[in-house]
Amino acid sequence: MGRRSDVAHVAGTRLFYEVAGTGTPVVLIHGFSLDSRMWDDQMDAFAARHQVIRYDMRGTGRSSLPGAESYTESGDLKALLDHLGVESAAIVGLSAGGGVALDFALTYPEAARALVLVDSNVGGWTWSARWDDGVVPVWSAARDDGIEAAKERWLALPLFTPALTQPDVARRLKDMVSDYSGWHWLHDNPQQSLDPPAIQHLGDIACPTLIVIGERDEPDFHAIATAFQQGIPHAETAVIPAAGHMSNMEAPAQFNDIVLRFLSR
Repeated sequence: MGRRSDVAHVAGTRLFYEVAGTGTPVVLIHGFSLDSRMWDDQMDAFAARHQVIRYDMRGTGRSSLPGAESYTESGDLKALLDHLGVESAAIVGLSAGGGVALDFALTYPEAARALVLVDSNVGGWTWSARWDDGVVPVWSAARDDGIEAAKERWLALPLFTPALTQPDVARRLKDMVSDYSGWHWLHDNPQQSLDPPAIQHLGDIACPTLIVIGERDEPDFHAIATAFQQGIPHAETAVIPAAGHMSNMEAPAQFNDIVLRFLSR
């Protein structure tokens, strides 16, 4: 199955992307500290039915670091789709990528045919003390002890525990985090988020939405999934048994079946 990859010079930056397949477009957006490789198990399966686009967000993978100019992740995605001549697509995002997908659907509703929010976060969410107690020290470690120390702390979070029990998934996760620039841990990101944030506008999501959550994901992400189910008008939820936060990597066959059946409708 043919694939092509390139770098798009759009929105004042350089975004690495890969395209495969033909048909209705589907965009895959990765999570924080990761890159587009996290979708390796989805590319061929999705490209058998769709045109699949995956890319590295600013500061990750083979895309450029953020600069001093303000930007939005949703604006970057829209510029990439315009560059590729794609008018609308189904947007699939995991974790931080899910937050980008939501912002994109709210900002460019005509360009979002459907949403798949996978173990997703959302702008404006109030994180639990348990979550903050785990994550805040990662940023502190980056400043005080260096990027490598922060990466060790990051991968040691309960967020990744289920994924790290699978040797192949663990290897791939560690490779991506090893390659992560760490830029966001050390710099003030000029990225602009929706104001008011997406959590206050869930009722404005007009497109069909699938919420996917790993059974073993962290409590905050289960609470976010519940908020989505209650707030998004045309939403349905699928729970992947025994999977954690990286559900697409931990249970790819189940994930692919669930998402492709949704997209076929």
